[in-house]
Amino acid sequence: MSALKQETTTIPIVMLGSWEPVRVGLITSLARPAGNVTGVAWFNLLPKQMELLKEIVPNLGRGAYIVGVPSAYSPPEGARIAEEDRQITASALGITWQVFSAAVATDYDEIFARLAAEHFDVAYIPSTTFNLNNQTHICQLALRHQIPAVSESSQWAKTGLLLSYGQDFDWTVARAIEYVDKILRGAKLNDLPVQQATKLLLTINLKTAKDLGITVPPALLARADEVIE
Repeated sequence: MSALKQETTTIPIVMLGSWEPVRVGLITSLARPAGNVTGVAWFNLLPKQMELLKEIVPNLGRGAYIVGVPSAYSPPEGARIAEEDRQITASALGITWQVFSAAVATDYDEIFARLAAEHFDVAYIPSTTFNLNNQTHICQLALRHQIPAVSESSQWAKTGLLLSYGQDFDWTVARAIEYVDKILRGAKLNDLPVQQATKLLLTINLKTAKDLGITVPPALLARADEVIE
């Protein structure tokens, strides 16, 4: 998205769930984005995701933050913002983070084997492009090595991760398409503030919890938007 913005200041650009657009400098504000960019934002929710996971796994100490190699379209500010959010989570919940990077698919095998050997308590899997391309493999490894893992999109929990919490991707796509339609019909970008999700989805994979030997509190299950059994 940053690269696309550098190519034009006049052609309207509609974001499809762009990550932290204010913090990475794509727009000046959500209400009045200015310039030629609008659409739908996607926010990092690491502190809340870890807070929810702590209800299932109270003794969270060591956390692995597993990233895939950045794509050519990844914002250069992304690593700094992710580190800021890890520090916020560490201060709030007492989690000590270690970052692991996967450059090829087999790196995930080595990473998860190390997490098990060194007794990590949790793995966080951000939805980077490389991680998404290896989603099934990552979920299988997390279960095989008995590592509770969390991400943002509900598809991760549906594929086998213990928990996910984030905005609805289908909602995000629908809102972006609405904006494209409005612009094609003559709407001006200044009249289209950047949208953010008004509802976040909590998805819990109860089958994975059972396979990990974890009991999910009934109160948390009652709050879930979807439970996979």
